[in-house]
Amino acid sequence: MTALAALTLTAAPLQRAVAVEAGAPVAVAARLSQDQGGAKLVFDLSRSVDVSASALAAPDRIVIDMPEVSFRLDPSVGRVGALRDDSVVKDFRFGLLAAGKSRIVIDLARTACPAGVSSTPIVDGAPAARLTIELKPCNLSAFAALVRSPAVPTASAPDAPALAQPRVIVLDPGHGGIDGGANGLGGVQEKTLVYEFCAELKRQLDAAKRYKVVMTRGGDQYVDLEDRVDIARAANASLFISVHADTLSEDADVSGSTVYTVADRASDAEAARIAARENAADRVPGGRKRVDDPGVADILFDLKRRETRTYAHIFSRGLVDNLRAAAKLNHNPERSAGFVVLKAPEFPSVLVELGYLSNPQDVQSLTSPDWRARAAGAMVNAIDAFFSGTETPAGVPSGDPGIALSGAQAAAPPGH
Repeated sequence: MTALAALTLTAAPLQRAVAVEAGAPVAVAARLSQDQGGAKLVFDLSRSVDVSASALAAPDRIVIDMPEVSFRLDPSVGRVGALRDDSVVKDFRFGLLAAGKSRIVIDLARTACPAGVSSTPIVDGAPAARLTIELKPCNLSAFAALVRSPAVPTASAPDAPALAQPRVIVLDPGHGGIDGGANGLGGVQEKTLVYEFCAELKRQLDAAKRYKVVMTRGGDQYVDLEDRVDIARAANASLFISVHADTLSEDADVSGSTVYTVADRASDAEAARIAARENAADRVPGGRKRVDDPGVADILFDLKRRETRTYAHIFSRGLVDNLRAAAKLNHNPERSAGFVVLKAPEFPSVLVELGYLSNPQDVQSLTSPDWRARAAGAMVNAIDAFFSGTETPAGVPSGDPGIALSGAQAAAPPGH
């Protein structure tokens, strides 16, 4: 390819990086060349990695996922600068996606599809490798088909295919066991209703065969809040949905579903009240004592947390929009507060209050199998839209899980 633009940055001699063989592979150089025929992005690595390629729309991006890589590169290497009319790539970013996982995001200047993605040894018999990503212009229909498709695996060796892993959805039915949660009209209990709803949601997600679904409890047992988060971490969650139901004995007219995201300060007094009630679940006998996350003071932790919260808000907005057609919503359906169970920085999390057990109409809905099926179906649609990138609220990036970046890269979340 005749290069019209090229970027190269070498952070350290490759030979020195090979010494880090026992840890994560190290990326020591990256270079981009492009012309009207396409673009080639190359990373020099201390050893080969298995990668998978996928696409996201609005804005259009190519995403390369891989096991954890230590990118010893200045983030500015990904800034292309002034673009030509025939440029394919605007810029690219790289970093940690989650524990054990890294990602490269390539922002497209025009529609393009991967023509080849490979991780091969630089010299036969040596561990040092070159990750090469080739992009070619393609039509809109081809790109749209790529967006709808699962990630395309590319192995570091022909006989070792890398299988794309399904997204992991963790469903968290609130309360359980000795913690019954809210009690409602007619003797209904929150722990039972939310478990029945999550079971229906899991059934529909399993039927879609696009996700791996994990429940934080498999029946009527108590699971404290920290353990619920730990279950999601152990499962490498892509999305965490905690499901609850509220009660307000002093006002039976209050009704409808509400979606909450985490915030350091509650959006209103009602959100603060509900968060305090749900967080009290850890106060039952035998509950695990909560400790502060040791990484709270770390800037990378903070960047990762902020980015994850951005995606939680994206999913919350899409979930509310989808629920409108299937369930009655609260007069203020999008709120935020300091829910303990939503504070993990590794994955987007929301808490859904299905309704008020103090309201007769809400109780009638929550105890109806038909209502559960409709509301769960709306949630499945919201999950599909979030991961396909088809839902892009104004002013925020579309819903791909973010990358925890450092320095100048962290100024805008992936997708900007």
